Parts: sequence; C-alpha cells; structure tokens
Amino acid sequence: MDDRYGADVLATGWKGHGVRELPRVAASRDLVVEVADDGFCGAVVAASGGMVELEDRLGRRRLFPLGAGFLIDGKDVVLGPPAPAAAPTGPKRTASGSFATADSRARVARASRILVEGRHDAELVEKVWGDDLREEGVVVEYLQGIDLLDAALDEEPPSAERRYGVLVDHLVPGSKESRIADAIARGRHGKHVLIVGHPWIDVWQCVTPRAVGIERWPDVPRGIEFKVGVCRALGWPARDQADIARAWQRILASVKTYRDLEPAFLGRVEELIDFVTVPR
Repeated sequence: MDDRYGADVLATGWKGHGVRELPRVAASRDLVVEVADDGFCGAVVAASGGMVELEDRLGRRRLFPLGAGFLIDGKDVVLGPPAPAAAPTGPKRTASGSFATADSRARVARASRILVEGRHDAELVEKVWGDDLREEGVVVEYLQGIDLLDAALDEEPPSAERRYGVLVDHLVPGSKESRIADAIARGRHGKHVLIVGHPWIDVWQCVTPRAVGIERWPDVPRGIEFKVGVCRALGWPARDQADIARAWQRILASVKTYRDLEPAFLGRVEELIDFVTVPR
C-alpha cells in the first residue's frame, strides 16, 4: 500500500526539511550590507572577534554580530569573517637580506672556507648567512682562538683553489689579535688568506642592544671573564658554563635578520663570503 503520509516525520534531518540555506558572504572591507532588523545600511569598515562594524553614508558607525540577519541587494545572507590576507607573492629574502632562490639546494662544499674564533661566532654566522653559505657551498669552521690559526694553516695550507677567510674578535690596533693577523698576512700563507675583524671584545656585542632588549652592552672590568661579567651586569645567572650557554641562546634567539647585527660585523662577514666565492 502507498503511504500517503510520506517518510517518518521523526527521522534524522526532519527539522531542516524545507529550510532554505542562505548564501555565506565574507565581510570584506567596503562591502555594503543592510541589517534586516532595523534597516541600518552601511559599508564594512572592520570585522574581528565575531563582530562587524558598519559605517553609513552619514559617517555613523555601529557594531553587529556576524552571522545571519543581513541583506545584500535585498536578499538574505549570512555574513562571515573576512577571508585571510593572501601571503606575499614577491621574492623571498634570507635572513642576510639576499634574495632566496626558488630551488635552494645545498652546493657541494668548496675547498675554500671561512674560519671564526669560536662556537658562538660560528652559530651567529650560521643564523644569518646559513642559507647563503649552503647555496655557495661554503663551510664555516671555528678555531677555538686565533692563537691556533697559524697551526691550522700549516696543517691544511691555503692556495689559489683553497682560500681562507678569517673572522677575528677585537681586531684593533695594538691588540694581540692584530699582531697575529699582521704576522700571518706577511708570512707564507698571506697571499691566499684574508683576515678581517670587528672591534668588540666578544661576538656577543655584535648583536645590537636593541635586539637583545637592553640599553647597551655593559662594560666588564679587567680580570673578570667577559661573558660572566656581562651576565652579572644584566642580572642573568652566571654560576657555571651552563648558565653562560643559556645566556648565549637567549642572545642568539633575539637575532632574526641582519638588521639585528652591528654594521661593522655585517660588512666583514660579507667581505669574507666574497673572498672565498668570487673567482680570482
């Protein structure tokens, strides 16, 4: 027999039977809508936190909850949050400010390389120039002190095909570092070695105080190890090497791009990269 009453009225979905689904419209800026309840008509000027702000032709502004209850051209709509802004499509830059290539695969390492004094120097260079160095195939190694530079050059002598760029802390006239650099430059390896440096006692100071959130790097009295003195002056723990390591990680984390480094340091690193990559 035919069931003249149709399907079970209590079946799933019975509440929505015959209900018209309204079109959903994003509350994009300058979209003109009308509020169904009171007839207020205006353009969208902002939408966030589940609310939309409308401005009418007289400049009056009112807030309404997003959702149903709006009209566009006399038709009911559901007003939703604006679509997220599209990601920038222009060329991407690395932390050093260079344009990133579309296919930035690491190149086979060159024989030429950059030498720095310590681990912190190497980590800072990697943080900002790592992408560029991998693309160029340049390896950064640390010496654990410039005093070991001459022995390192004797062990693997530089040549026209294996040039060394060396970054030195506290390279100022009359310093121990400047005397060692001058002796190597005049010696048997000098032709294929470029030694440059920054004027600060430690690479920590190559990070701008602004990036770290301090007014300036503190002066450390003679006789106190520099990193320990800095931590104490800034109120950071300095009981052991683990505290010093945590302080450095805090400083390194504050570096996002080349803008967080002192110009004198930036220029020297760029100079070394050119030296070990540009054919001569």
